[in-house]
Amino acid sequence: MEFYICQTNDAKDLPLPSYMTKFAAGMDLYANVHEVQIIPAGKTKLIPTGIKISMPQDFEAQVRSRSGLALKYGISLLNSPGTIDADYRGEIKLIMINLGENDFKISRGDRIAQMIINKIWRPDFKVVDTLEESERGIGGFGHTGI
Repeated sequence: MEFYICQTNDAKDLPLPSYMTKFAAGMDLYANVHEVQIIPAGKTKLIPTGIKISMPQDFEAQVRSRSGLALKYGISLLNSPGTIDADYRGEIKLIMINLGENDFKISRGDRIAQMIINKIWRPDFKVVDTLEESERGIGGFGHTGI
């Protein structure tokens, strides 16, 4: 199986996505900004990563928040996890949101998110009139308590 990655012309100086530890599931993505970007508290901003990818069909990439940015600064991805389909060929850009109390600064090359590659299963659903019973049934949204 072949996976491909290329950098946009303005991102050749940035590192490629990389795993920061031996058993990391996600690889870090870097900010492809040319001047400091400020995300005001409570606001969103689209931040480019400078990479494009190609995957075999039945795979996807997911982009997710970095836990340290979320905990320390309230920085998250608005549509997390964001899905990158196998047939998308554009630059990966991140919809970042500042849920913190202070403005957040993003500089060129900052590690701003993580990307995970997953296998996709596309089921053939069979239409039925009812579903088999389960112990849980229709319980949801806090049905097991706090």
